[in-house]
Amino acid sequence: MKTSSAGRAAIARREGNVLTAYLDSVGVWTIGVGHTSVAGPPKVSKGLKITAAQSDEILQRDLAGVEASVSAMVKVPLNQSEFDALVSLVFNIGAGGFKGSSVLRNLNAGNRRGAADSMLAWNKGTIGGKKVVLKGLANRRADERAQFLSGAPVAASPTPAKPIPAPQPPIAPKPPLVAPVPPEYPERNWLWAALFAILKWIFGRK
Repeated sequence: MKTSSAGRAAIARREGNVLTAYLDSVGVWTIGVGHTSVAGPPKVSKGLKITAAQSDEILQRDLAGVEASVSAMVKVPLNQSEFDALVSLVFNIGAGGFKGSSVLRNLNAGNRRGAADSMLAWNKGTIGGKKVVLKGLANRRADERAQFLSGAPVAASPTPAKPIPAPQPPIAPKPPLVAPVPPEYPERNWLWAALFAILKWIFGRK
């Protein structure tokens, strides 16, 4: 999967798009849309400046690695909103942090709500050697959680359709049963004819 245009816009809004190097909330030199030296070239240092076009190229390059990491580590289907939110999270916390996170464990176990809620724990930065909650990170995690839960549910794999049986040829109707007609007995017909003739002769004489 690739991050959608809405997903990229959300990342740019959360990170900001600054064309001159600056120190982020935890003291890391950053430029463009959240680019740091850890993500690859260019190396960010004080005084570095880039153009808007260069910033877009850097973001596209940085997201490609993040998208590959998310796709490799997540073992369940994702909708676009879920994918975009995870890319935003991993873009911020790094693939190493995501690999051992409860976000990934819950997600691969099928607990999407638990995965979304686990995002909220990534709201701390190290200041003066101590982990402290940063308001900016807390707001970002809440935004990513809402984005993760905003998409349509992932459709279950469709159940294969049962094969339709081939039509059977029509069965010819059975002929109606006809009671057999008893055969005629010619000898009985002759006997009745003879008896009728005798009676006619007797009564005819009277």
